[in-house]
Formats: sequence, structure tokens, C-alpha cells
Amino acid sequence: MTVAKKRSNSGSSSSSFLSNPKVRERLDDILTPLIAMIILLLLWQLFSSFPGANLPGPVQVVQETWVLILYPFYDRGGTDKGLFWQILSSLQRVAIGYSLAAVVGVTLGVIVGMNRRIAKGLDPIFQILRTVPPLAWVPIALAVLQQNQPAALFVIFITAIWPILINTAVGVRQIPQDYNNVAQVLQLPRSEYFFKILIPAALPYIFTGLRIAIGLAWLAIIAAEIVMSGIVGIGFFIWNAYQNGYVSEIIVALVYIGLVGWGLDKIMVKIQSMILPESQRQ
Repeated sequence: MTVAKKRSNSGSSSSSFLSNPKVRERLDDILTPLIAMIILLLLWQLFSSFPGANLPGPVQVVQETWVLILYPFYDRGGTDKGLFWQILSSLQRVAIGYSLAAVVGVTLGVIVGMNRRIAKGLDPIFQILRTVPPLAWVPIALAVLQQNQPAALFVIFITAIWPILINTAVGVRQIPQDYNNVAQVLQLPRSEYFFKILIPAALPYIFTGLRIAIGLAWLAIIAAEIVMSGIVGIGFFIWNAYQNGYVSEIIVALVYIGLVGWGLDKIMVKIQSMILPESQRQ
């Protein structure tokens, strides 16, 4: 009788645990993407097994690149390094170029947003330059700067600055007129108006620009490194693997690139959630 009661209590606690809405939602968040990923891998493996298929399946990719996967920290000198060092080098370039773009973009965005005449004069230039693809900047960057590293940083900067600048300018223009009226009534100094009204009101737009820009910066460095020979970076790693016919290594690198890009976006979302109140998040 006691044993039966214990079993009943155990089953009841397990059932109540699974019936908890938060637990079920969490399990759904984990299981649904996992099932979708398994289906994708199975389809990939199926199509790669057809006669004449040139794309290796996931099983073959793992078999041919297990050293890269298991030993990402090796360093044989020069550009012969593991994927950890390749990605780290690319991330360092992204951090520098993106930081410069954030500082310049927010500053110019505030100036453009506050002055309509400046906005009218510069808007056509901004709209033209922002549509230029990252790869198109590489030749001019190399021609002017003469070195791969500064050229790569410039490509990141010029690609990432536009969403930051434009979103900041829009955010400044969207400040409610009531806020400006209150600032005039209180005769707030320029510095107090900037830090207490302008920046807090425009911050959701600024974060939207920053979040878009981090993805573009990561895309830009991959594109830049592919055509810049002799530098350590995941982009050059892909190009080198292509020249040597190592398709499986390219696929593994693409997976790493996607994971890092996803992680960068999640970091920006986390920072945004820590700084902005929930009512202001876009």
C-alpha cells in the first residue's frame, strides 16, 4: 500500500511538472528547433546520396573535417590555424570597425536628426552610399590604404555605419514635441537636454540600428577577407578551402559563421533588454 502511494505521488509530481505552462513552453522552444534541424539534416543526407550530387552530406562532412571540429585551437604558424583563431581574428576586426561605426554613426545621426537643413543636404549622399555592397568597397579600400588590415576595417566601418546613422536620425526626429516643450519651459542646458531627453527617447531606434549593423559588419568582414589574401580570418579560410577543393571545410566554416552571427545578435538583444525598459523595446 505504501509503495503504491509513493508511485502515485511520483507520477503526480511528474505530471504536474510537465503540465506547468512555463516548462511546456521551454520544452517546446528546445524541441521544435531540434526536430526541424534533424529533418533538415536528414533531407540534406538524402539529397547528397543521389547519383551525381556534388555536395557532401552531413555524415561525409563530419568524417572529412573531424580534426577541424575537435581541434579548433591548433596553430601551425602563418594562416594555418584552427577555426577558433580564424574566427577570433575576424571578430577582432569586426569589434574595431563596428565600434568606430557606432561612435560616428550615432554622432552624425544626432546632428542630422536635429538639423533638417543638414539632413536635406546629406540624405541623397547617404542613400547612395548605403546601397553599395561590401565587396564593391574592397578594391577602393585596398587602392587607398595599401594594406589588408586597414582595408578590412574600412569595409566593416562603411558597411555598418548606415543603419546606425539612419536609425539614430529617425529616432531623434521622432522625439515627442511635448518633451521639447518641457525642455524649453525648464530652460534645460544643452547637455542636460541631450542626456536626459534626446538620447533616452531615441535609444530604441539607436539599438535597432546597432542590431542591424552588427549583422552587416559580420557579413562584411567575411566578404572582405575572401578577397584579401594572406590574412588570418574565417573569410580567407573559406576562400583557401575553395581553392583546394575542400568543400566539407567550407560547410563547417559556414556553420561556424552562422552560429557566431546568431550569437552576436543574441548579445545585442541581451544588452538592449538590460538597458531599455520593456515598453521601449522594438
